[in-house]
Amino acid sequence: MRGVKRVVLILAMLIVVLVVLGFVLENRQGVSLSFLGLVTGQMPVSVFVVLALIIGMLLGPLLSVIAGWSWRKKSIPARRG
Repeated sequence: MRGVKRVVLILAMLIVVLVVLGFVLENRQGVSLSFLGLVTGQMPVSVFVVLALIIGMLLGPLLSVIAGWSWRKKSIPARRG
């Protein structure tokens, strides 16, 4: 059973990698983004999208841990000694 889970995980990761690779290869036209007065240089669309994906994948779990830590801290009653 453990081997089946590993194969399914590897296949899922392979599919994600292939989809991202296809997206990168199809979106090579250069664009420049501006936000709150900050302007980037010309880069492919896929660079911005993949960077947003990576930042979201890092921030999501981090915010979840912070929210869980805050929630646990409130729910544990103070011990009296």
